[in-house]
Amino acid sequence: MATSSAAVKSTEKESFAALLEESLGQSESFEGTVVKGRVVSIDNDMVLIDVGLKSEGRVALKEFAVPGQPATLAAGDTVEVFIERMEDKNGEAVLSREKAKREEAWTALEKSFTDQLRVTGVIFGKVKGGFTVDLNGAVAFLPGSQVDIRPVRDISPLMGTPQPFQILKMDRSRGNIVVSRRAVLEESRAEARSELVANLKEGQVLEGVVKNITDYGAFVDLGGVDGLLHVTDIAWRRINHPSEALQIGQAVKVQVVRFNPETQRISLGMKQLEADPWEGVVAKYPAGARFRGRVTNITDYGAFVELEPGIEGLVHVSEMSWTKKNVHPGKIVSTSQEVEVMVLDVDPVKRRISLGLKQCLPNPWEVFAEKYPAGTELEGEVKNITEFGLFVGLPGEIDGMVHLSDIAWDRPGEEAIQDFKKGDQVKVKVLDVDVEKERISLGMKQLTEDTFEKATAGGGLRKGEIVTGTVTEVNDGGVEVSVGDGLVGFIRKSDLSRDRSEQRPDRFAVGDKVDAKVMQVDRAARKVQLSIKAKEVDEEKQAMAEYGSSDSGASLGDILGAALRKARESSGEEK
Repeated sequence: MATSSAAVKSTEKESFAALLEESLGQSESFEGTVVKGRVVSIDNDMVLIDVGLKSEGRVALKEFAVPGQPATLAAGDTVEVFIERMEDKNGEAVLSREKAKREEAWTALEKSFTDQLRVTGVIFGKVKGGFTVDLNGAVAFLPGSQVDIRPVRDISPLMGTPQPFQILKMDRSRGNIVVSRRAVLEESRAEARSELVANLKEGQVLEGVVKNITDYGAFVDLGGVDGLLHVTDIAWRRINHPSEALQIGQAVKVQVVRFNPETQRISLGMKQLEADPWEGVVAKYPAGARFRGRVTNITDYGAFVELEPGIEGLVHVSEMSWTKKNVHPGKIVSTSQEVEVMVLDVDPVKRRISLGLKQCLPNPWEVFAEKYPAGTELEGEVKNITEFGLFVGLPGEIDGMVHLSDIAWDRPGEEAIQDFKKGDQVKVKVLDVDVEKERISLGMKQLTEDTFEKATAGGGLRKGEIVTGTVTEVNDGGVEVSVGDGLVGFIRKSDLSRDRSEQRPDRFAVGDKVDAKVMQVDRAARKVQLSIKAKEVDEEKQAMAEYGSSDSGASLGDILGAALRKARESSGEEK
């Protein structure tokens, strides 16, 4: 039995010697080499290993563990270790499993570096300028710029997870290895880009991540290729800036709206994946109907009102207020304000809806016409004076106009208007209200009686009548005469006398009494044309008729003399 046991020990020793010879070859020095050894025992987290030297060596059990997992090792197992020294002060071999793994890793890494192959590693620490990576025992440096294609704010999700890396450079003598995760991603990205572009077509729905946001839209990473999502294609509703609906890093579902294979420009849309709110818009928003909406944007020419998400209409500045004609829309409404509007017109082809704000408020001209019909007398403030009349403020914040011709009966409008200034309180009479044209005609002279009409109407002054008047003005063209009740007539120079030598205006003076014949009454021009000459001709004709004819042998002087005597006698008899 003893003989048999000795034989077994001898066999094991010979086998291990062969194993050691296989590991070391013909090397004369064991130090600095990796050899195979046998686990003798495991005690107090230390592993006793026999590598065929004078004495065994000890290695910490944790050096045999895979990161994150306990070591699985038992007596009799064969392991590879690195011999640092043949023996220490205690006579034991100084062994290292970590250095053995590092040597193994370096050999494999050098081959991968030469063949430009990717290697697998685990990011396990952070150092200045980057991170440390465990490449199956060898420690490599990962610069911060080589972590990802884009800057990474938080690297913690990447730590502790096996990932592919590309070796950029390595120096075994110095123990330096530099790796890149970004190079792997860019290579994968290029492959994905080629595949994506090759299969890309308009109408295709894709998943992407918002990469960048600008004023005009957002760039979406589709997995190796970027597409532009224009601000108008984010949603059917108005979006002033893409940041209102999107944020960098956000995952989005988009549709390829346009794709140019030559330039590889990709236009994307999000709203195209939703129902178009403009379908059936005519039936939904008929002309004349009223709706409530929210003011979304204000411009110089009007305000946009959102009726529902994706449906906006324009309230033109001319449709905002009945009375505020030259006011900026921002003075009437404000952004986000809720307003009531009326649909004026819908164009589904151009996707335009015309809205009115003032149509939902009482028309002040209709209200005025009903409350103040023609003939009503009012008092108001002179708001403005123009070359054609006065504008007077009226109830309802509207203005009416007194035309020059309606200021005074007896004076030209250009002269009468000089009596007024802005801010004056005046009395007026409503002459006419045109609701459609938004015009109100007012009059001032209509508040008093028309002296001309009174003097010329009915049994008053009429054509052919002889009147007596007082000279009020003398000018080169003739003489102006007052014929009573403020009525003024005019005698032209040629009508001042039958005798041409007497047709001189300077024969008359203001205050002189004159008799003249009414030649014309012009009610439109409010003028009375008088003539002394015509009166004298009539008197001559009458004398000829009464006292004979020049054919009887009597001279014209005799006839007129007889007529004058008769006139004196008649006058004496009356007395």
